[in-house]
Amino acid sequence: MVILMSILEVEMSAALQHPVGPHTVDEWLALPPAEDGARTELILGYLHVSPAPSGEHQLAAHRLARLIEDAVEDAGRTDLYVVPAVNVKISSELRTALIPDVVVLDRRPAGVSFPAEALALAVEVWSPASRQAERGAKMWAYAEAGVPFVWTLDPRHGLIAHRLDQGVYVLENVVTTGEPVTITASPVAVEVDLARLIAF
Repeated sequence: MVILMSILEVEMSAALQHPVGPHTVDEWLALPPAEDGARTELILGYLHVSPAPSGEHQLAAHRLARLIEDAVEDAGRTDLYVVPAVNVKISSELRTALIPDVVVLDRRPAGVSFPAEALALAVEVWSPASRQAERGAKMWAYAEAGVPFVWTLDPRHGLIAHRLDQGVYVLENVVTTGEPVTITASPVAVEVDLARLIAF
């Protein structure tokens, strides 16, 4: 765990070495949707365009959303809403806006974008093409915005659930192989079986 956290801190540091770029959150919101399904995110004033997610990526995100939604319903939490791939305004000052693969909102979804403070949980499904610096920058951005829980899923390395602790993400749960694991770094406990999650 300590080694993984050190790697994350190095990635976050590398991601922040460049000055803030020219693009604003308002400009990002005004962009037309990509016809090919590509996603454009804004990280420290720079636009990052990712190809349309693969079928494997979408299936894993969908299964995660279903697991989380079932857990929310089982816990009787009518104040939480599970939503896939929404625009999240992280910070106008830092010129950062992201599109997590799944979010849990603390308010009813309405409109085309949400403030970071609406997020009870953000989930990122990393694609093989995503660069380490970009991953680090996203984790840093979520921490700066005060998102209490972030999950990251990389089919090669498993699911890692982070809890925000004094402005820094701490690894609380790691799901690799074997028996299902109950994720506690979450607004509600969620049991995750990685084999079923990424069985394509």
